[in-house]
Amino acid sequence: MADTAPLPAAASIFLDARGADRALRVSWHSEADLVVLSMWRENVCVGSFRLAIDEVPDLIGFLSAGLGSAYAGARAARSA
Repeated sequence: MADTAPLPAAASIFLDARGADRALRVSWHSEADLVVLSMWRENVCVGSFRLAIDEVPDLIGFLSAGLGSAYAGARAARSA
């Protein structure tokens, strides 16, 4: 896989809960109508996934629904 590439301006990095040597990079590529999700271990890209821009709303909806359920479960556990 490729060594570290410059992070595009429209990008973000999320560190893995298992340790800072693992990360998810998410970058917008408007010129290609893509969002690229890439998995990094230290400074090496170990895998990537290209998501078509018209599929991004489905991914956001899925994450949002999961987040809502997680918060509802946490609230229920605290009030029990």
